Amino acid sequence: MKILLGDFNAKLGREDIFKLIIGNEILHQDSNDNGVIIVKFATSKNLVVKSTMFLHRNSYKYTWTCPDGKTHKQVDRILIERRLYSSILDIQSFRGTDCDNDHSLVVTKVMERMAIIKEAAQNLMGKDLI
Repeated sequence: MKILLGDFNAKLGREDIFKLIIGNEILHQDSNDNGVIIVKFATSKNLVVKSTMFLHRNSYKYTWTCPDGKTHKQVDRILIERRLYSSILDIQSFRGTDCDNDHSLVVTKVMERMAIIKEAAQNLMGKDLI
């Protein structure tokens, strides 16, 4: 499972051409240059930006607060492989955590799904019976 996460300073907007990659739950109207780069990278590597796909109040979406205390942005991103899209169950930020930082703590709930090869399972079952 490939998960890419970090502070990319990528402001993603509500442009229609990005909807398949970034979803609908975005704070900003327009993307900045880093946002366009993230979308191009995600498209080239078959990834989706999962951090903008969950319905939460805006206070649980923004990940950075300007020193003025009034400006909030959603700049931290979590990307995952498209085929494992449903493995991430929820993402939200928690403000007020004592991190001594202007970024909020971003928490992700992940459920890993494992496939068992039938031959290996049969070999394991046969050993248990002996």
